Amino acid sequence: MDLGLNGKVAIVTGASRGIGRAIAIELAREGCDVAVAARDTAKLEETSAAIRVLGRRALAHAADLREAPAPAALAAACLEQFGRIDLVVNNAGATKRGDFLALTDAEFLDGFAMKFMGAVRLTRAAWPHLVKSSGCVVNIIGQGGKYADTEFTIGGSVNAALYNFTKAMARRGVKDGVRVNAVSPAAVETDRLKVRIQETMQRRNLDEARAREELGHELGQARIGRPEDIAYLVCYLAGAPAEFIRGAIVDADGGAGRAI
Repeated sequence: MDLGLNGKVAIVTGASRGIGRAIAIELAREGCDVAVAARDTAKLEETSAAIRVLGRRALAHAADLREAPAPAALAAACLEQFGRIDLVVNNAGATKRGDFLALTDAEFLDGFAMKFMGAVRLTRAAWPHLVKSSGCVVNIIGQGGKYADTEFTIGGSVNAALYNFTKAMARRGVKDGVRVNAVSPAAVETDRLKVRIQETMQRRNLDEARAREELGHELGQARIGRPEDIAYLVCYLAGAPAEFIRGAIVDADGGAGRAI
């Protein structure tokens, strides 16, 4: 299937590793030039090198998106390098887990600053250029916005806010000609999940393969997701065949979801 992405320009945040890196590389395979952003400069350069190997242009933009001016600076750098913006993938942001009573105001504010406000500010900065290109926004959110967890009060609240933001901007996008959708993954093979696998190994005295199986079963998933699973879905949502899909929040959860 031709997704119609050849020659498009994408911005992907949190692209130094995991889901963001996989998205950036898969978009390059589909023909996009990609501006990648994250705080880890060395890892970001590795992502950029992988994009260039595929014959596409890459811009590595090291930034801390918690800082208010950073998202607009990222959009400006992309425009200076490539002259346009066709797609924004808001993927950056991790939030602290833990006992609610032990979590501080600063930790809540930090969680919202990166994942929520980073997405809000980048979307705002890129929006006029997305209107010009009839472009797209895809937000990577997370199942914690739907299913409350006492150990995930920061992340769940941030994700729920992003669900609402996605729907609101999709409504604005109908008027402005910008498609806005989201992908909501369950457990995916990332550095953070590897920590949970290690904890499962130690707690239950299991080898790694068995710990993965046990964790997947515990979460109700057919298997642990792979970053590429999310990347394929993002490419489809950004592509021409998904032109009629607007305001969708697509679960990529391995069958774990129970809500209708």
